[in-house]
Amino acid sequence: MPTLRWTTPNSPEGHETALIMASRFEVRSLKDVPRFFLNSLAAWRQVRKAPGCFGASLVARPVKRTFQTLSAWESREQLMTFVQEEPHRSIMKAMRSTMSGSTFVFWDAAVADLPISWAEAERRLDEKATKEAQEL
Repeated sequence: MPTLRWTTPNSPEGHETALIMASRFEVRSLKDVPRFFLNSLAAWRQVRKAPGCFGASLVARPVKRTFQTLSAWESREQLMTFVQEEPHRSIMKAMRSTMSGSTFVFWDAAVADLPISWAEAERRLDEKATKEAQEL
């Protein structure tokens, strides 16, 4: 299971809370995994320079065709700026047709609790996916 460990692009010093975002993506086919992973690395390079990002990590499970991200942000505005900038913006558009599903969760956490554990992020992602499946 390739993991890009938690990296801290910007110090959260002076802040009490952070916006946490966890995401899970599943691609339709194993043949889409290499392309998604390469695009993930481009987004990873971007996040390492992103203003307002207090930390990020990525877990790839190629055989399961899933990728998960976990990040902490100064604000929702900083996160949305990152999402709309290149290369992330083009990656989202290019990969849309290869996706079979995605889940996103957001919550606030104390800066002192960073980095957030993957166990906590996965618990929240699983809860959201279960809730969404029940609503169908």
